[in-house]
Parts: sequence; structure tokens; C-alpha cells
Amino acid sequence: MSSTPRNPSPAHHDPEKPATGTTRIVAGESGKPKRKRTLEISLAAGLVLLIGAGAAVASTVARNSDAAPAAAVADANPAAELKLGYFGNITHAPALVGVNQGLIAKNLGSTKLSTQVFNAGPAAIEALNAGAIDATYIGPNPAINSYVKSKGESINIIAGAASGGAQLVVKPEISSAADLKGKKLASPQLGGTQDVALRAWLGKQGYKTSTDGSGDVAINPTENAQTLKLFQDGKLDGAWLPEPWASRLVLQAGAKVLVDEKDLWDKGEFITTVLIVNKKFAAEHPATVKALLKGHTESVDWLNAAPGPEKASVLNAALKESAGATLPAEVIDRSLKNIVFTVDPLAGTYKKLLQDGVDAGTTQQADLNGIFDLTALNSVLGEGATGKKISAQGLGQD
Repeated sequence: MSSTPRNPSPAHHDPEKPATGTTRIVAGESGKPKRKRTLEISLAAGLVLLIGAGAAVASTVARNSDAAPAAAVADANPAAELKLGYFGNITHAPALVGVNQGLIAKNLGSTKLSTQVFNAGPAAIEALNAGAIDATYIGPNPAINSYVKSKGESINIIAGAASGGAQLVVKPEISSAADLKGKKLASPQLGGTQDVALRAWLGKQGYKTSTDGSGDVAINPTENAQTLKLFQDGKLDGAWLPEPWASRLVLQAGAKVLVDEKDLWDKGEFITTVLIVNKKFAAEHPATVKALLKGHTESVDWLNAAPGPEKASVLNAALKESAGATLPAEVIDRSLKNIVFTVDPLAGTYKKLLQDGVDAGTTQQADLNGIFDLTALNSVLGEGATGKKISAQGLGQD
């Protein structure tokens, strides 16, 4: 399901320049965005009371002499900077539009937006855990893996972004799963969502694979752009890829679709991209998280309302800035036909996503209750015209 259009046209600016108030770097480039110190402001005078033999305790008094709740103090103290990650993929179009067209920066107000572009989820998770970013658009399996490894302490999923848009594309002479024995396939990164999907699917076909690349079918985690070149050079037999890379291999390298992932899911619905946030950052800056979600929902609304040519133009401007190149119109058109943009994280799919990760050998069984925090999202949606609410009932959450 997708949110009802609320903001039909994003703010325009020169596509060659970052939106006002943003700093961007690409993962792997030298130089990191500098983090400003958050200025903490005491709003009330302190009363000093002597207790016992000369011990002193400073007491801060809020308005009307009542102690301010912790959440209220946090709400009054938005982050000085939000460091956001995303990928240069069409499956991350809400991030591409939100960043390039200034929708996220506009809603953040005085909070500076810095961005970093990644190739795949595990690298983004590593950056988030290291404090290099505060939130990121990402596939569900790396988010699940981080949550499981940290015993629920690392991240929360705060919204969905995209459903669909992943396929196993192969050489034209490969006509069935039986033809894959001894072949060499690629995925964006070990433990990423498409990597997990590929390994789980091959297991159901009776093949054994290993995270070291050995097995009945060799899986080589490879950056998407390199996958395209290797396939064109005949050094790969296929790859399980998100859009636009699946479409690029089909339209630009002569690949054919062996598996469309939507065919493996009930009603063809499977989550490809979610928005996650570091739990500590969210607890300290709930107002900033809500502002991020306002920009995110506006981006999703725009994607679901914009005419095709305008959508392609905006996405190409964003791709040129984040990935360094634009795409042919036919590639964008095919990619968009395979994707549904939605703020719903599709909670009912996560038990299968977790099991696929277990089957692939990239995660372990765990209780995922608590992985979602949709409070801020539902607050944002409640302020809109529809007043709709997204549920996490698929995992037993409210």
C-alpha cells in the first residue's frame, strides 16, 4: 500500500548542486562530513541545596517549576546534523527524490543534512554501527541481521520505502534452475537482501552454496556496476539484482529474467527498501526523526503522483549526482514498472525474510518483535488528509 499524494511537486533547484543545507560523500571516497557538536541549552535556573555534610546537588527547574519529561527535553533539542545513507538505485527512489529535491532538508529545518551513498546494505550497517551515519535506506535483511546481532539494541525500522524490483537475470542460454549447476552468479554484497534471496532460492532448488564462494553454484558478491561489466565480458552467468541493475543487464547486456522475485511472494508483495535509524540517535532526537519521516513520506507521495517523464527526469538528476551517471529512459521505465513505493514496511513478510537469512547462513533465528518503531511514522500520517495508520501486526506488534 502507498500513501495518498500530499505534495505533488518537489522543490526545484539546480540538479548539479546539492540541496541547500546538505553535504554529500560517496562511500569509498576520501573525506568524511564533519559532525557539529550539539548545543545543549538549559532552559531553567538551578537551585542549589545543601545535603548532609556540605554535599551540593544542582537541580534544573523547568517552566512552572515542574521537571520537564525526558521526551520533551529531547523534542526541544533537534540534532545539529542528520547523517543519512542510501544507494544509487531506483529501489531507493524515495531517498533520491527526497535528497536531490530538498524535501528532506526542508523538513529538517535548522538540522544540517549530510548524506553518504553505498553499494549495498552490509556496508551501510557497518557505517551506522560505527556512528558514520545516523539513519539509512537499506534492504530488510541487513536490518534484520543488525537487529539480531545486537539483541535489539542497534536499529529500528521506522518506515517502508519500496516493494518489488529484484530479479535473477542470466545468460540467454540458461532456461531453468537445472542449468545453473557449476555456474557463476553475483549479488551486490554478502548478507545483502538480494544475496540472501539468491542463496535461499538456490537452496530450494537443491543446490548447496557457501559464503566463501564454493558449492554447486558459485556466488560472488560484486558491486553492481562491476557486475554489469563482468556480465558483458562473459565472466558472469547471471546475478540477483535490484533495479535499475536488473533492467540494465536485460536491456544493455542481453540478459533474460530467470526469476522475478515477486513470483516467490504471496500477492507478489515483498519489501525491498526500508528506512532505519540508530536507536540511540532516535531516543535523543525524536523530533529530528519525525522531520526525516515527513520528508520521506512527501517523497513517496510525489513518486506515486508524478507523471512518468517528470519522474524519470528527477531520478536521472539524482542518479547523476549520487552515482555519477544517468540512465536511458527505457531502463528507468522498466525499473519503475517493477516497483511499488510505499511507507508500509510490510511487517507480514519478515518471518520469511528471517528464515531466508537463516537458510542462506547469513543470520540466525531470533525474535523480531520490537524491530519496528512506527510511532513517528503514524504521527506523520495522522497529520495528513487520510489519517491512515501503518501496523506491524505481522510480527505481533501493535
